[in-house]
Amino acid sequence: MKTIFLFPLIFVIYSQLFAQAAPDALQEFRNGNYARSIQICLDEIAVNPNNLESHVVITWSLMRLGRFTEALFFARNGRNISRFDLRLLEALGQISYYMGQNAQALQYFQEFLSLAPDGFRVEIAYYYMGEIFIRMGHFRHADIALSTAVHRLPGNAVWWTRLAYARENARDFQEAAVAYERALALNPQLADAQRGLERVRQALARL
Repeated sequence: MKTIFLFPLIFVIYSQLFAQAAPDALQEFRNGNYARSIQICLDEIAVNPNNLESHVVITWSLMRLGRFTEALFFARNGRNISRFDLRLLEALGQISYYMGQNAQALQYFQEFLSLAPDGFRVEIAYYYMGEIFIRMGHFRHADIALSTAVHRLPGNAVWWTRLAYARENARDFQEAAVAYERALALNPQLADAQRGLERVRQALARL
């Protein structure tokens, strides 16, 4: 009877050892080993082209290396596997942003928010939308998007500075000063906020 139960036990032990030894693309990504993460994902995709997780992680790793054209390829392929994967939607929004495709980036972020209006990382989507609206000169829209971003993540001094900049360009100098002051309360050494606050104070003095 002991022999009967020995083989399943050996199988479990070897399975656990193999699992521990298997390369982990996500862990390599988290450790900053992006090239290694990419190679693991490529090997996994070669074995299983429908491996969604491999498409997600390789997209993230390529983005960290600034290889946005390649990241776009794998992100799109990943969406063919799972149309509404939020991780890929956010990634596609960021990729499009960094490639200068503002309208496309907005479309991805808006779709992301429509699927998960109160979900994880929505503040990231609002931040990027705010930056896109600044690029497009739509400063009131940028104010709305960035206000939402800092409401959800109030401790980010850079985001407060960008919100202040949007308000400054919309000539809402009083509210711009409030946002610049909030940024400097979080990071007194932030040069962009220091210069911005001086500009809006001068603008207010001329009114």
